Amino acid sequence: MPTDLVLRPADPRDAAAVAMVHLEARSAAPMPPPAHPEHEVRAWLSGRLVADEVWVAERGGHVAGYARLTETWLDDLYVAPPHAGAGVGSALLDLAKSRRPEGFCLWVFETNAPARAFYARHGLVELERTDGTANEERAPDIRMAWPGRDPVAFLRGLIDEVDEQLGDLLARRAALTRAVQPHKAQPDTRDTGRERAIAEAMAVRAPALGAQRLQRIVHAIVTESLDAAQDAP
Repeated sequence: MPTDLVLRPADPRDAAAVAMVHLEARSAAPMPPPAHPEHEVRAWLSGRLVADEVWVAERGGHVAGYARLTETWLDDLYVAPPHAGAGVGSALLDLAKSRRPEGFCLWVFETNAPARAFYARHGLVELERTDGTANEERAPDIRMAWPGRDPVAFLRGLIDEVDEQLGDLLARRAALTRAVQPHKAQPDTRDTGRERAIAEAMAVRAPALGAQRLQRIVHAIVTESLDAAQDAP
């Protein structure tokens, strides 16, 4: 950490300085345009200073950067453009690691290549990519993670979260498969063309698996759902 850098918890008096860092850093980075006007960003960040864990990095008595943490996420890490490349971001990221030793996740826009390279240099790994439909900017983004002192435990925790969601989705899929059978011209028959179309649509969201693998997965899900439907009372 640079010797002239001071890291300290933020307080409400830092609201204006933190907002300025946020706005200037985003403007200078290869990121999509903000979804909210400046006055809304300032008001929102002021509230986050109270609700979240926020740290500021000071140089010469001025806020040069800040990091905002929730329980399992690093939601913000911004450095004012005049202080970029001087170790401020690295110091804040190291602080985040010390504050969340079990690991944390963050989102970075796909277009923000400098930030992605920065996080990769500091040991963060890429977990997933999205098409951006779930974020306010509607821009493709990447979920990255620092897996903490026990990467297996951290990543298995994330897997458990996904498996819970997957279990709910499979239950809904099986119920819908059962519900549609009486309305088909030939109940309990397979529509391989539809299964292929489903797999191709899924491949857009999960390109790493590819349409062929996904078609096998869809086939297995439909098979087991039909079997379960026949066993249902």
